[in-house]
Order: sequence, then structure tokens, then C-alpha cells
Amino acid sequence: MNIRDFEYLVALAEHNHFRKAAEACFVSQPTLSGQIRKLEDELGTALLERSSRRVLFTDAGLQLVEQAKKILSEVKQFRDMASDQSGAMTGPMHIGFIPTVGPYILPRIVPKLKEQFPDLELYLHEAQTQQLVHQLEEGKLDCLVLASVAETAQFKEIEVYSEPLSVAVPCEHEWASLEEVDMLELNGRTVLALGDGHCLRDQALGFCFAAGAKDDERFKATSLETLRNMVAAGAGITLLPKLALPKEKIKDGVCYVRAVNPEPTRSIVVAYRPGSPFRARFEQLAETIRQQLQA
Repeated sequence: MNIRDFEYLVALAEHNHFRKAAEACFVSQPTLSGQIRKLEDELGTALLERSSRRVLFTDAGLQLVEQAKKILSEVKQFRDMASDQSGAMTGPMHIGFIPTVGPYILPRIVPKLKEQFPDLELYLHEAQTQQLVHQLEEGKLDCLVLASVAETAQFKEIEVYSEPLSVAVPCEHEWASLEEVDMLELNGRTVLALGDGHCLRDQALGFCFAAGAKDDERFKATSLETLRNMVAAGAGITLLPKLALPKEKIKDGVCYVRAVNPEPTRSIVVAYRPGSPFRARFEQLAETIRQQLQA
């Protein structure tokens, strides 16, 4: 039994297909199949149901897959600690971004990171919070750049910046001439929001509900740009984070008005596993983001 056997087992569970699992592990299908059977013999228990044409794990197999994932995560951390204790910005770094942050900061920070740290290999992943959290737990990502929410409480966090949310209204809206609008003015109004799975949906609606507003259940956007276009079309109003706003107060049929009393905000953080040896790297990443946002 060795680490490679665990990799074969986890790959088979993830791909649910012998050929695809073998390709992911860069071995032939007979090699992977043979090693799985050898592992079963060594353990003295069946991991798969051999009578089925599909890949079906036994109860014991499912339990051992989960344990194998934990072992592989620990092995990765062990290797990371051995390869780099200095926090130097070199080698691979897998970073996850949520869709309401990534598009607005990546164009600013990627060129700077490449300029400052030419030996740093960036691997950038964009997904919703729940998926990113799962990937960070499994060791597939090194850190996340996202809004601090309940799901990230298990991780260490480095605060990067506090981001206010502004009210976006059609340019002909009664608030378009205002410099700011009291959140209580949303009382009784219906607001547009992102779809389920976006942490910004829950955060924005939390502020809106507290003010007495209602969610427009007829529409759920997949992106901030869709929300913006719906506002421009006169379909409603919404809250948008500062980084997603243009420099102009009014642009492309949308007017952006500062929200006050209270000012809705979200905290953007770099999150990482408590046992990671790369806090110095993550601190540098957070500082680079801060510098580029202030530039």
C-alpha cells in the first residue's frame, strides 16, 4: 500500500469511470484497475461492486475514499512544509475567487504579481463560495479570495478590504439625482438579486430585508453584469459592490447612488487552512491586492 494507491482510489471516486480516472493519473486503465484490486486484496475487503457495469463503491469503499482524501491532503501539506518554509513567492499557488470579486480584481493584480514575483506560478480558479470552500478543505486550493461568511469561519482569514455596496437604479429613477439614499427608503420596494449559491445574494438581501425591502423572486441573476443590464432595462433596482462600479455616476443607463444609514458593506478576505505553512505568501497576496486597489 502506498500514496499512489490512494490517488488511484480517489481519482476513481471523483471520475466514476476507470478510463477517465486512469487518464487523470497518467496511467493505463489496466494498471489502475490492477492496483485497485491489489489494494482490495491487501485490505481484505471489497471496495467496488464487481457485478455492476458502473463504478459502484461498497460502504467500506466509500469510507476509505474519504480517509484517502484526508491522507492525500496531509501528504500535500507535508511536502509543502518541506519544500518552502520561507514564504517566498515562488512555485505554484492555487487561488480561488468568487465571481463577484475575481473579474474586478484579477486584471489589476495579476500583472503586478507577475512583475514582482516572476517565479510564482499562478493557478486561478473561479467558483461559488461553497465549491471553493470544499476545494480548500480538500487541499486542491491553497487559499481563497472571497467575502467573509459563515462558511469560511473554519479557516484563518486575512482581511484585505471592506467594500461598500451602492444602490444601482435606472437613470430615469427618482433617486438618480441623489448623492446618497437612506437604506430605509428601500422599505416596501422590490430588489433584484443574484441567484442561490452566491454569497453576495445573502449579504445584499440581508441589508435589504432589514430595511423592509423584498426580493424579486421572478428573476435571479447569474452575474453582476446581468444584474446591471436588468437595471438598465428598467426591470428594478439592486445593490452592487464598489469594485463593480464604473468611475462615472451614470453610465449605460444605470445610476449608482451611495447607500447610508447603515452603509451596507462586505469584508473581502484571503482565507486559508489553519495548518498551512504559507501564511507569509498569503499576507503578501493580500498586501498586493490592497496596493493595487489603492493605486
